[in-house]
Amino acid sequence: MYIPAAFRETRPEVLHALIREHSFATLISQLDGQLFATHLPILLDASRGPHGTLVGHMARANPHWHAFSAEGPESLAIFQGPHAYISPSWYVSELVVPTWNYSAVHAYGKPTVMEDPVQVRALLEETVGTFESGLPDQWSTASVGDDYVTKLARGIVAFEMTIIRLEGKRKLGQNRPVADMRGAAAGLQAIGDVLGQAVAEEMLEVARATGE
Repeated sequence: MYIPAAFRETRPEVLHALIREHSFATLISQLDGQLFATHLPILLDASRGPHGTLVGHMARANPHWHAFSAEGPESLAIFQGPHAYISPSWYVSELVVPTWNYSAVHAYGKPTVMEDPVQVRALLEETVGTFESGLPDQWSTASVGDDYVTKLARGIVAFEMTIIRLEGKRKLGQNRPVADMRGAAAGLQAIGDVLGQAVAEEMLEVARATGE
């Protein structure tokens, strides 16, 4: 993706944190010569590969998985962080225009199908455990029984994708004076939108890092 130098994020821990926090991704591959996209939760195993490995699953009825091959073209997983419209009225500077601030990570790799039923079951358990954690009444596969889960597992395709390239972009006003960053953050906080609040917090974090 297009990443001006001021917005480029290369720290692995920051990119991995965004992937984990915003794990509902868009996976894009080439299928029969055309681009094909699926929206799905994807987990990160940071311990495997130079940039980590993504793992997930989709419905077997979804033709997307037919594009998965270690010899085929790359796929792209997009993880979208918080984003918000920025009004020029929030800036201290004059002669400014509206913009949109956001964070995103692009992970490239070649997905392959996970064939081992044991690995597939482990992935399903990990997925459930990840997204149930923190809920007051946590659900587990034990609630429906092993035979039922095994039957359902036949209807999905699990995959893994070693990340070949990892790109990060955090467009948070780093190209503007700190006073403008703080003013825009205050404007977002005044609105109270959840995504805007998250962007404001990231902008203030960057502003504090400048020491001004």
